[in-house]
Amino acid sequence: MRLFLSGIRKLSRRPATFVTFGLLVGLLVLIVIAVGATANSNVANGNGAERGAAMRELLTFPGAYNRMLQFILGLGGLFAMIYGAAIAGSEWGWGTLKSAVARGESRVGYMLMSFASIGFMVAIGLVLAFAISVVAAVIGANMAGISTSGLSDTATLGDLPLRLVKGWVAVMEEASLGFAIATLARSQLAGIGAGIAFYFGESFASLFLPDIVKFMPFSVATAALSTGTTDVGAGGAAIASLPADQALVLVFVWLIGCLVVVSLFSDRVEITG
Repeated sequence: MRLFLSGIRKLSRRPATFVTFGLLVGLLVLIVIAVGATANSNVANGNGAERGAAMRELLTFPGAYNRMLQFILGLGGLFAMIYGAAIAGSEWGWGTLKSAVARGESRVGYMLMSFASIGFMVAIGLVLAFAISVVAAVIGANMAGISTSGLSDTATLGDLPLRLVKGWVAVMEEASLGFAIATLARSQLAGIGAGIAFYFGESFASLFLPDIVKFMPFSVATAALSTGTTDVGAGGAAIASLPADQALVLVFVWLIGCLVVVSLFSDRVEITG
């Protein structure tokens, strides 16, 4: 608990925490407000009527709750992976792990508590980002003249806590991947770069190797939050994905596997710097 609380205090002052959260929320608010400002003009335009209707649907409650959450988790997974890599890499680059070990701390315990601290910060970030996105959606709906009567829909509101928890687990699986890569590389830049390459590489490979890619970390994280068994890829082609319950099991497998790799590597590697 002492290491966990110390990790939270450390992360609450890290620029990476504020930059990651700020970028996520900034992009989210910018897009939602832009949709609200342009939805009516697209409806009025015969060529963009269908697109305008889709934009208005994005801001229509109660469905907007789920759409905002999906948007946050889609972007949040990439940002969480980068955040996990940045924090893990700094433990080696800044020598904080070496200092902790010199004080008698367990290597494995220190790294796992560091990741637990990341999980706590990510949970707070997801809740705040979701709250801000809902406010932005309300503002966007008012700008587009869309009724917000569905804000108080009890069925949707009752389902949100479970979806948030599942989304947090999926995002933490992606964060664990960045955490593991940066630990193996012992570098922030290498971890972030390799993580981003893995993210886009997996997306690209899904066009050619869908039956393999559907078991990969970013794909199972997406499938775990889906209500269907297929996703739509480029050109409208269906991309195979796992059922949500099976995907959620694999999310835990990837999450635990990454932490096992971090633990084994941290416990055996020579610490320098």
